Amino acid sequence: MLLRLSAPDHLTAGVDEAGRGPLAGPVVAAAVVLPSDFSAREALADSKTLTAKRREALAEIIWAEACVGVGIAEPVEIDRLNILHATMAAMSRAVERVLPCPLFALVDGNRLPRLPCPGEAVIGGDGTEPAISAASIIAKTVRDRIMTEACARHPGYGFARHKGYGGKAHTEALMRLGPSPIHRLSYAPVRLARENFTPMNQG
Repeated sequence: MLLRLSAPDHLTAGVDEAGRGPLAGPVVAAAVVLPSDFSAREALADSKTLTAKRREALAEIIWAEACVGVGIAEPVEIDRLNILHATMAAMSRAVERVLPCPLFALVDGNRLPRLPCPGEAVIGGDGTEPAISAASIIAKTVRDRIMTEACARHPGYGFARHKGYGGKAHTEALMRLGPSPIHRLSYAPVRLARENFTPMNQG
């Protein structure tokens, strides 16, 4: 706590991620250092509570006014490390890409990744710490764009609609088409679809 108090807000990074639960696509982490005069501080909130339009509008302001770093762990890394360790790696990369390096980091959740600075884990921080809220908005909007672009490269799965999360339509597409190159093969529904898939399923 003393370290946190010694680091002013404009040198403290908020860190959050998006995409732990989906069956496909990367996990994306963001680190954001808000300037002391950030113009939209009062509008910041956990990205899950905001409409897509509001998230995009706030993301534009954050990119313009704040120091932002983004870290990504692709599905192959998630399969190799597991989602927890891949998320920690993405968070580490995000903080390392903030310039100048922050003096302190507030990380949403109950675990700290390896960081280039001291840090504190904050459970529910995306709803209480403005810098973490900003990071949640950046992580979510970046990941949504990645999945929308992936929809064009891998048609038939509906990635632009569900962003890789599970559900009836996604599961049916998995069983019909088999896993795509961006599916997480270590996740049970994807593994099951892979084991049961044959080219005849496409007919």
